[in-house]
Amino acid sequence: MPELQVGTHVEPCRAILFDKDGTLLDFLQMWGPWTSSVLNMMEQHLAVIGTEFIGGKERLLGTVFDQEGRVAGYDMRGPLAMGTVEETTGLLAWQLYAAGVPWDEAVMQVRHFSKIAVADLRSRRPAQAFPGLSAFLEQCRAAGLKLGVVTSDGGREAEEHLGWLGFRRYFGAVIGYDDVREGKPSPDMVLKACEELGVTPAETVVIGDSNGDMQMGKHAGVRLKLGFAPDPKLTEHLADADIIFHSYEDLKVNYFNKFNVMEADKG
Repeated sequence: MPELQVGTHVEPCRAILFDKDGTLLDFLQMWGPWTSSVLNMMEQHLAVIGTEFIGGKERLLGTVFDQEGRVAGYDMRGPLAMGTVEETTGLLAWQLYAAGVPWDEAVMQVRHFSKIAVADLRSRRPAQAFPGLSAFLEQCRAAGLKLGVVTSDGGREAEEHLGWLGFRRYFGAVIGYDDVREGKPSPDMVLKACEELGVTPAETVVIGDSNGDMQMGKHAGVRLKLGFAPDPKLTEHLADADIIFHSYEDLKVNYFNKFNVMEADKG
């Protein structure tokens, strides 16, 4: 069985499941512009109605803005980091409903704003992988590890984003919130991905950047929960992680061929 090495810790496993945004792909590069665009459209719409965000724009999704009004950071415990598309839509629609817009119209308006922002996202394809990820995925492939993605994004959208970087080929399962009954931190996505990959949770490692990912893995009974924190100063939110790492260069896969020769970390 291949072994995943994190620093001095070595863990035999057959599969690894990754969160997508913030774990495989840089979250702000993907969703910072989308968030800024949607919130700006919401703000303008509310101004036309004669009101503004209840509680302030920053608190709505858990965002930090720079001097130019662009999203420059986000709360790792907040809805932008951990919520599903439908949950985010509900939060935004409630602002319109509180301003007097009927709920059905509020939901449709938010979905319209989101479609405009997504169209811009697709035209620019801003997906950016974290340093060292490509090499690590190649190690996993060479070792015969089965890989999957478990994301709060939609399944088809996740496949599209992975395709922009040529990463889709690495993953035998891509599970979105819309492929299961309950999203994170429920174990449903892990269980479905394991079923599709032909492995058990006890043979599987989960890697994610939020504690929702860690709780999902815990509820599913996975072998190891790895918290990814690119900034070593920001780790407190990963309370349920077994191990926290800061770069994919900190990971490697060891495996032995029939001659008992280590292969995966050569070169």
